[in-house]
Amino acid sequence: MYRIGVVGCSYRHANADEVARFAIPRAELATYLPRLRAELSGAEVVYLATCNRVEVAFVLPDGPAVDLRAEVFRAILKREPRNGEATAALRAWTGEAAVEHLFLVACGLDSAQTGEQEIYVQLRAAWQAARDAHTTGPLLDRIVSEALAMARHAHGVATHHAPSLAELAVERVLATGVARASGRYVALLGVSPMTRRCGARLAERAVPLLVVNRSVDPARELASEVSGRALSLDAFRRDPPVGCAAIVCASGATEPVLDAAALERVARAAGASAPLIVDFGLPPNVEPDAAARGGLERIGMDDLVQAAREDRLTHLLRLAPVRAAIDERLARLRGELAARAIGPQLAELRATFERIAAAEVGHALRHELHDLDPQQREQLAEFATTLARRLAHLPLSGLRAAAEFASAEVTDAFFREARLRRTGPPS
Repeated sequence: MYRIGVVGCSYRHANADEVARFAIPRAELATYLPRLRAELSGAEVVYLATCNRVEVAFVLPDGPAVDLRAEVFRAILKREPRNGEATAALRAWTGEAAVEHLFLVACGLDSAQTGEQEIYVQLRAAWQAARDAHTTGPLLDRIVSEALAMARHAHGVATHHAPSLAELAVERVLATGVARASGRYVALLGVSPMTRRCGARLAERAVPLLVVNRSVDPARELASEVSGRALSLDAFRRDPPVGCAAIVCASGATEPVLDAAALERVARAAGASAPLIVDFGLPPNVEPDAAARGGLERIGMDDLVQAAREDRLTHLLRLAPVRAAIDERLARLRGELAARAIGPQLAELRATFERIAAAEVGHALRHELHDLDPQQREQLAEFATTLARRLAHLPLSGLRAAAEFASAEVTDAFFREARLRRTGPPS
């Protein structure tokens, strides 16, 4: 695990605008990921972005993982960090702490709404994007796969409806009275996991839905799932249907998708009650100042995160078995990866014992035991090989156990200093 690291920025120490600085447009990932890999000295790389976090998981090609906050800062923002900017803006984990962090993220234990399941879909999509861009590799593939498996286990542990920031958004939308108002609807802007979750919950309450997306085909697909209508983003901005009670935004756009003019048209078409805006966008799909100037209430990620903090302890206690399962899996994974990392050296050590035994037997057969017949010679050689393997078993077992807790430098020092390579006869 010692070559694995994570650098990231999330709601835990930054507001939505600060996290948004490190967001990479989805359309640019295919070309961006290889450049990021090159900036990080050829490391395996996966880039994860959600509505409240941006993180880069990496595996260095050689040597232990180190703090790469300055390198990630430079690669994404395309400038040198000044006066400790990278350290202040980003957090870093290395080795087993990085693996533990990825497990917690995948299981929703590090989410703003503890236990939410959208992160599973987002991490899986991030991993697939890295695989498509050929920036991941065997070790990072193994770790992300393990994290996703832990997430599936966490979903099985959940004994009731999994919480989500989407649930908070739905509560706010329902408070507008849209479920009781005839002729009013909620617009879902984008087809992200968040809008899908909101759409499913609102559909359960028989709220009329309009799915809005830049490409209309994905909008039609989601609309069919939630018994709603579909409309292109351009059409909605140009001529929004009458009666919009709320807009839930979760588009991957890097610029606001509803400008002041579009918001004015939406408000005008809404009638007497101005529509509520719930904005999951990172960066914002609706500029806060534009919404304020139009007299529209906008609930952004910072507001939703603050609301989610109130129930965080309750959800953490509910998911305590998941935390215990993560600890258990980390212990097993530590042993598996440590044994795999030193596997070639262990094989060489066993072979060295056998070579030394064979050399000693050969020397004896040429001198003091030269009068043995062929059968006796063969029996002696077999005995020496068996004895060498039995003697090698002790250090091999000890090294496998020690490798779980010792650094790579320690195990390398053992093999370097053991000096078990002599194969010639004793002097």
